[in-house]
Amino acid sequence: MFTLDNISLKLEVDEKVIPILHDVNLQFEAGKMYALTGPNGSGKSSVARVAMGIYQPTGGKVFLDDEDITNLGISERARKGVGYAFQQPPRFKGMQVKDMLGYAMKYSDGFNCQVLRQIGLCPDDYSERTLDSSLSGGEMKRIEIATLLAQNPRVRIFDEPEAGIDLWSFEQLIDVIGESHREDTTTIVISHQEKILNMVDEIVLIEGGTVSMRGDRETIWPRIKESAECACKKNCRLEENLYADCPR
Repeated sequence: MFTLDNISLKLEVDEKVIPILHDVNLQFEAGKMYALTGPNGSGKSSVARVAMGIYQPTGGKVFLDDEDITNLGISERARKGVGYAFQQPPRFKGMQVKDMLGYAMKYSDGFNCQVLRQIGLCPDDYSERTLDSSLSGGEMKRIEIATLLAQNPRVRIFDEPEAGIDLWSFEQLIDVIGESHREDTTTIVISHQEKILNMVDEIVLIEGGTVSMRGDRETIWPRIKESAECACKKNCRLEENLYADCPR
């Protein structure tokens, strides 16, 4: 069980303290896939970054099973079995792809550079490529996901895996994420994509920095779509009223 217990988060932006998350309570079970979704700026990625230890919460606790890991950093959580694929993968000038996969494999066993083949990259062509601007955004995204597969963590967090990749790559990567999920693994995917939302066991809707809705996809997804349609109709009515007297 991976648990976020009453999490709150405040960040300093331009010398102002901004509340980002408040009263976030989530439990993620092994063997299940979860999707975190919600409007832009709602706090989805902040939840994931608190889970990974990139952000330290200003309140609340993070537990892996019964162990309090709130004060552990990224590397320590990786050793415990928590892995994270960034929305925008960092580039490392001078580091080769095989080196990155090698670091990841320190936390797993039975994996090698063949994980590149799983995400559609030939190991012979890419293992000695450097993680710099010579790689496209889509290539970096695939390598990031391959790195998480190589790490083989108990808890896998994918932050918008569809960001910056083409449709063909997206379809392939979604298949890889689904096929690599196991009964002893917890998979958490942050996404707006309907295909991802339809493949998970549970959907969590984040709005205004807190959990506004959660449940199985058959229950929650229709409610999210209905809510979005209502918001769209409301915005259309506001726009119609705004331009009602405009001489067009």
